[in-house]
Amino acid sequence: MSRPDEPTPINLVFDEPPQRKKIPKHLADFSPEGRREFAKELGLPAFRAGQMANHYFTHLSPDPQSWSDIPAEMRESFAEKFTPSLITLVRSVTCDNGMTRKDLWKLHDGVLVESVLMRYTDRTTVCISSQAGCGMDCPFCATGQAGLTRNLSAAEITEQIVAAARTCASGELPGGPTRLSNVVFMGMGEPMANYNAVMRSLRNITDPTPDGLGISARSVTLSTVGLVNGIEKLTAEGLPVTLAVSLHTPDDELRDTLVPINSRWKVKEVLLAADAYAEKTGRRYSIEYALIRDINDQTWRADLLGRLLKNRNAHVNLIPLNPTPGSKWTASRKEDEAEFLRILESYGVATTVRDTRGREIDGACGQLAAAESSK
Repeated sequence: MSRPDEPTPINLVFDEPPQRKKIPKHLADFSPEGRREFAKELGLPAFRAGQMANHYFTHLSPDPQSWSDIPAEMRESFAEKFTPSLITLVRSVTCDNGMTRKDLWKLHDGVLVESVLMRYTDRTTVCISSQAGCGMDCPFCATGQAGLTRNLSAAEITEQIVAAARTCASGELPGGPTRLSNVVFMGMGEPMANYNAVMRSLRNITDPTPDGLGISARSVTLSTVGLVNGIEKLTAEGLPVTLAVSLHTPDDELRDTLVPINSRWKVKEVLLAADAYAEKTGRRYSIEYALIRDINDQTWRADLLGRLLKNRNAHVNLIPLNPTPGSKWTASRKEDEAEFLRILESYGVATTVRDTRGREIDGACGQLAAAESSK
């Protein structure tokens, strides 16, 4: 981790960096048309790609023997070609009487990532990872402390979501079978720094079956620490997902330390980009604000944030910090949290305090992977 007075190297490249080991191609890496071309490259009729997408996205079926429209002698070969194994479950931990489940996945090259599945009374949400580690170097974040290992492919991202949808459909969560309704890109990594793969996975989520999972774009949240060029590209996509900006403080002086990318794009630039996204899509954006004791929870910062946001189409999500073992960073006092909330609401800024699920299962992104890696 860099000291606050040291310059932080920032990777602003959106394309996938060279991999240490080539990731097998998977149908979820391609658009529907690309899947048909992929089938042709494999020497197969194009319609086979549509059949495989139907099994994968509509039926969530990993068992080739259930693919009755594929000749029996070709099923195993099709599985290897179209849906190779990319992620393997290492272990799962649960809390909230089983309603929150954190999965640790091993990728094909041994890299570890995490996802979290949460069932509520009105929805079931999966929080997924877009990178193994993160290069944004935010000092209070477990994933940021680990650094960036590599980007995930679109299929590796999608596989986490399909696995969650399968868990929901099979009735593994308390309460019986349900449908995965929401997807949140707030796990390990900075989604905008893996832009192309994340966009493909967003299309996989929102495209109607059989080309995708058919989840509404309004039920998908994409988080960023404030890569303005990524927000601008997302605005041009015309895909009305919910944009979440991890701001964490309204003043540039502190944000330069808490969120080092702020040395490239300042708070006002980030908010202007988010405003443009809201205007284009008609979607209110979210300001993520991790409340850190005696660091960013002062009343004057609440006042400044309220003045910045009072006329914007924004909602503030206050997050009681989930501390990592051995870290000096910890959650704000409840009375400071309540006062911060009161001040924001006095400006007419819509504000909620996030549900603190997952604390007892190393809920902060990166904690489970770090614990497994240290064994």
